[in-house]
Amino acid sequence: MSLAYDMSMEIQHDPDRRRFSTVLDGQTAVIDYVLDENVMTITHTGVPDAIGGRGVAAALMRKALDTARHSGWQVYPACSYAAAYLAKHPEEADLLVRARERAHGEDLLDESIEESFPASDPPAVGSVD
Repeated sequence: MSLAYDMSMEIQHDPDRRRFSTVLDGQTAVIDYVLDENVMTITHTGVPDAIGGRGVAAALMRKALDTARHSGWQVYPACSYAAAYLAKHPEEADLLVRARERAHGEDLLDESIEESFPASDPPAVGSVD
């Protein structure tokens, strides 16, 4: 089930910038994400204080989740607001990336970093005589 977002609030999705945004009273609110295969990782939610408390972040989240659902993506809430929102909306739990899959992805990232920067390399800071 997908929740409808506030239709009076025009929310734009810019897939190239990986951002959802809306302008209210001249202030821009955003949700940023990264997309890795079929996982949307929500990395940042930003709502200016001037328009806070009006449900703007929740409307952006609903649009992001609706987009994820229609695109067949899973969602990983890396940002604290996204995590709190999803904790309060168990009806969206089917979108959450399974922890085991996410842990595997993080293991692959760790391996990639270790291969790129082996522990045996000398530190890059300081002077070399």
